Amino acid sequence: MTLRLIHDVDTAQDDAFALLIGMRHPNSNVEAVTVNYGNVNFDQMVENTLYTIEVAGFGGKIPVYEGCRLPLIAPFDDSSYVHGVDGFGGANFPKAKQRSESENAVAALIRLINENPGEFTIIAQAPLTNLACAVAADRSIAGKVKDLVVMGGTNNAVGNVTAAAEANFWHDPEAAKIVLNAGFPVTLVTWDLTMTQGRFNEAQLRQIDELDTPQSRFFAKANRASVEYVKKTHGVEGSTHPDSIAAAIAVEPSIIKKATEYYVDIETHGSITQGYMLVDAVRRSGHEPNARVVEEIDQDLFFETMLKVLS
Repeated sequence: MTLRLIHDVDTAQDDAFALLIGMRHPNSNVEAVTVNYGNVNFDQMVENTLYTIEVAGFGGKIPVYEGCRLPLIAPFDDSSYVHGVDGFGGANFPKAKQRSESENAVAALIRLINENPGEFTIIAQAPLTNLACAVAADRSIAGKVKDLVVMGGTNNAVGNVTAAAEANFWHDPEAAKIVLNAGFPVTLVTWDLTMTQGRFNEAQLRQIDELDTPQSRFFAKANRASVEYVKKTHGVEGSTHPDSIAAAIAVEPSIIKKATEYYVDIETHGSITQGYMLVDAVRRSGHEPNARVVEEIDQDLFFETMLKVLS
């Protein structure tokens, strides 16, 4: 059975690669993409999304809906210092022919989920503002989603924006708190998992270069800024692919080698812990688990999945 997907994105480099996985994998069919506040200027993220769809070979075939341009409460910020102002490290890709839809992303999410109960897997690669607004408007949608795969937070580990927080949850902690406690069937891909198991090394990046397809050339050009940033900031070679893990485990569930059900929640008020994700591994909160946290993946199969969609 073909997996029906919605991607919720803030498209910079790895969002784009995750979209390629969703669109080009034989097991899946992307039926909508919703754009959320996050990595860079909102209009630029819309353009990046439309161009990625075109590169994948689906130009004009997958609707793109524009959503929330600001977080619920937290001050506006972005991650252009990581991705460059265009989200692709100054790659200067051309403008796509396709344009976004007139319907707002929040309304589109509510409509699509209600029209197709139990059918959609949502891959949430951005701050969770769109989904928080959607479930606030219609609480019933949480129980009508097949699976919600979220890239966000850490498993009680160091974040990538602060010592306590990962970027997606730090950018809109209130939205993350709403979504994680709304009753969605949540699978979580964390930043610390990415750092230990979700990087492509230099040899793997050369394999991608050697494919020499339109998609692999797009990957190489868009990924350069990530390679430079990871080496400068984290002192490691290669590039990190958190959003791509989320997409890959959605289309190839056997990539997950270990995942555990935990109660998770988000700190929204701490002066030094805003966006921190509590993973109650010691079961002291008194709450039942509300998310499945991925703790180990098959790294070879993850890379093979990326190669497959870029070939």
